Amino acid sequence: MLSNRVTFLLITAITPMLWGTTYVVTTELLPPGRPLLAAVIRALPAGLLLVAITRRWPSGSWWWRSLVLGTLNIGAFFALLFVGAYRLPGGVAATVGAIQPLLVAVLSTALLRERLSTRTVVAAIAGVFGVSLLVLRADARLDTLGVAAALGGAVVMAFGVVLSKRWASPAPLLATTGWQLVAGGVVLLPVAYLVEGPPPQSFTFANLAGYAYLTIIGSALAYALWFRGLRKLSPTDVTFLGLLSPVVATLLGWLVLDQRLTAAQVVGGLIVLTALLTAQLKKKTPRPPAVASRLAPSAPVAGRC
Repeated sequence: MLSNRVTFLLITAITPMLWGTTYVVTTELLPPGRPLLAAVIRALPAGLLLVAITRRWPSGSWWWRSLVLGTLNIGAFFALLFVGAYRLPGGVAATVGAIQPLLVAVLSTALLRERLSTRTVVAAIAGVFGVSLLVLRADARLDTLGVAAALGGAVVMAFGVVLSKRWASPAPLLATTGWQLVAGGVVLLPVAYLVEGPPPQSFTFANLAGYAYLTIIGSALAYALWFRGLRKLSPTDVTFLGLLSPVVATLLGWLVLDQRLTAAQVVGGLIVLTALLTAQLKKKTPRPPAVASRLAPSAPVAGRC
């Protein structure tokens, strides 16, 4: 029978696997050149849907906390991800983003007082190397601004993940998820308009199907599972699961888009999975020693011979 921790890990792993389908959905169903519009539609309608279902708005400090978390986890992250993807080949952006588990581990040590183990550091470095084999190409070009944006995206989401754990919300999970999605979408909305202009006047059925999938499955469901995992698990454990996203994207490119799968990519995928599993290993907590009073003779009581 699976332990509670393994069950939560398996359920949370669904999220990065769903995020791994974003590339195929975007390239095959959505209008070209509108990644920020896709980000807004992923976040804002999904957030409003969850708020409508739960019928609960933030109160007190959770107004500004929701804004901060929504900006870090969604608004700023999506915007920086767009800049990195626009100025860099996808493989470079994904490789830079793979540093996120290491960032989360370091931040968890500073903000949550979690212990940073050597195994976690080695697994994080191996994960970056595996992702580079999986998605990086020999002719990939580097761009300073693009690398900075991709690194910035990893940093802001790392802060968002750790703060999501530090700030335990008293509200139901779906409500908290909805608040962050609304906040992220509101932050993204003016950015998308200034960068990409007004949305197209009409959408095809394929466009609408793609947006519906990203809104309901890629955001409402995926983020609810993600934040549920953060409530139950260590941020470091959860963020390592994000390495599954490029693995799924590569497999779908091979299965759906007929892209070539090389031996180096297979090795990279195996390294990523090994790093992910290694990071989840936990040392067994030693059993406490027997209480001394149970083993040693009773001490004499004062006043007795």
